[in-house]
Parts: sequence; structure tokens; C-alpha cells
Amino acid sequence: MKKIILFMVLTLMLSAESSVVKVVFDLTTNSLQSFEQKVLKGIAMNKEHYEGSLKELEVAVVIHGGAYKFFVKEPSTSPFKDDKELIAAHATFKKRIASMADTYDVKFLMCRAALAGNKLKESDIYDFVAMLPNSTIGLIDKQNEGFAYIPIDK
Repeated sequence: MKKIILFMVLTLMLSAESSVVKVVFDLTTNSLQSFEQKVLKGIAMNKEHYEGSLKELEVAVVIHGGAYKFFVKEPSTSPFKDDKELIAAHATFKKRIASMADTYDVKFLMCRAALAGNKLKESDIYDFVAMLPNSTIGLIDKQNEGFAYIPIDK
């Protein structure tokens, strides 16, 4: 009897593990349209798809390159102050990004190494964004944890 119970517990544990799908997005685009389509809308659609299949989608987004601008608390007082399109979309994007972190449990991870080069400090970035030593380390770690790699560079 103990063997049957142990077998059932192990079977349940293995099936639970296989019900989690992992993806890491390598976010470097500075395109507002691409960010909205592939991150804000795309992740939500992917989450819904996997939930409909009774699977969980674990999402991490590694931020570097031109994508810093989407995660700045106040773009109007940042190096991106002349980006009129970003300034106009900021209030809406701020709510949507925060909702993704809260509702969908998306992990936003930013490359710390290039902050200074972008004339930014950690205090300029949303609090829910975690810092990485650099983007390469974050991508290596996530891929070694079994995350599928998806670049968002355009």
C-alpha cells in the first residue's frame, strides 16, 4: 500500500512540474509599437493560452539596449525627455507594466551594467524591476533554468 501511495505522489509531482512552461524575453527594442505588441499584449495572450491548457507560463523579461526607456519612473525628467511618443504613452504603459508584474507575476530584470551609460540610476527605475549584474548573466541563468529564449529587438 505504501508503494502505491508513493507512486501516486511521485506521479502527481512529475505532472505538476511538466505543467509549467518557462520563457525569457531578451528585450532590447526601443520601438513603442513592438514593446506594446510583443510584451504588453503578447505576454498576456500567451499566459491566457497556457492557462487554457491548464499550464502555467513563467515569464522573465531581461531589459537592456533601447528598452530602458519603458521602465523609467519619470521619462519627462530623464534622458528620454524628448521622446514625445514615450511621454504621451507613459501613464498608460506604467499601469500596464505594473499590472503585468502584479497580475501575471512577470519578472522584469534589468542590466545594471549599462545604467550609467544611459545616464540613469537605479532610483530612476520602477521598484518592481530587479537588477542584474549584466544582461548576459541574466540570460545565461534563465536559459540554464530551462527558460525558452525569445529576442525582442525590433
